[in-house]
Amino acid sequence: MASQIASQDSDFDRKAALKTFDDTKAGVKGLTDAGITKIPSIFLHSQHNAAPIKSNSGDPEAELPVIPTVDLQVIDRDPNLRRRVIGQVRDACQRFGFFQVINHGIPIPLLDKTINGVKEFHEQDTEVKRGFYTRDFAYKTFTYNSNFDLYQSPAANWRDTMSCLMAPRPPNLQELPQVCGEMMVDYSNEVMGLARKLLELVSEALGLNPDYLTNIGCSEALLFLGHYYPACPEPDSTIGISSHSDSSFLTVLLQDQIGGLQVLCNDQWVDVKPTANALVINLGDLLQLISNDKFRSSQHRVLAKSIGPRVSVACFLRPQHLLPENSTRVYGPLKELISEGDPPVFREITVKEFVEHYQAKGLNGISALEVFRL
Repeated sequence: MASQIASQDSDFDRKAALKTFDDTKAGVKGLTDAGITKIPSIFLHSQHNAAPIKSNSGDPEAELPVIPTVDLQVIDRDPNLRRRVIGQVRDACQRFGFFQVINHGIPIPLLDKTINGVKEFHEQDTEVKRGFYTRDFAYKTFTYNSNFDLYQSPAANWRDTMSCLMAPRPPNLQELPQVCGEMMVDYSNEVMGLARKLLELVSEALGLNPDYLTNIGCSEALLFLGHYYPACPEPDSTIGISSHSDSSFLTVLLQDQIGGLQVLCNDQWVDVKPTANALVINLGDLLQLISNDKFRSSQHRVLAKSIGPRVSVACFLRPQHLLPENSTRVYGPLKELISEGDPPVFREITVKEFVEHYQAKGLNGISALEVFRL
């Protein structure tokens, strides 16, 4: 089946090729297990050249910006040191929308267990994984597939993903794969605790009370995604994840040491280099919306690589819009952050409206916020 897909030429029936790939329920890993040496046509695209690369001097060897690292160890020890950390967070949110955190409080053995658990799920026998393969996100607790936007995107990405909504209503262990279910519960609980600390810092960086963002539901729900990027035989012809910004308020990312994550900053793709035992934090579109453009939700991507697999875990924090009582709750620029001289730049929207637009649009390198600008 894999060789059948890979042999398609430029005149192929794209819809048929997508369905053929999807129907295998084996994902990208199924292609690499089959030993392909050329990637299928559905994965070919030019995302590498989607944004210009430049530096002030025009020298390709010129130094690029560095995504900052913030040490959280001191935030509860000394008010002066906390204010310094808040300043670092404010600067990172304004300049990059990204930063890494160390001494975050999540046990290091659990970080390793989480990466290994995601890897073990994706490397199970295909017949076992097929039982979880679906695109019915609304009615399945745990899902596994390749490319949530497979049928919408201009080109497929070189990755498979497992996903589960872990909060506010945690699933039973019986609803999760045996190979990784316990890890998912433990890690998600830790991330929820860390998210509250991070939202306090972001709130204070915006000049708000520490509990402001938590009180308006920014970390109410946690969506767990476990990405698996197999080694690619033609990494220059495809990409791991296309350029996009996240739909969340806040994203907590655990990545292994292979690398490949990049952030678009002033028309430059900047590497987010793996730091041992660190977590990558980035702001999502909803945070940019309520901050009235004061903080950034940056475009980012993951390169395909000839080595692998690369494994990462992204936890998206946002309100639980699927609950009936939350379906009509609206978010817009916070009244504390707008004035006559600084009017709102976005209209108010429900999270349900935003997420539905985001999913229908797919990962096309265009911010989902643009259609909501005033």
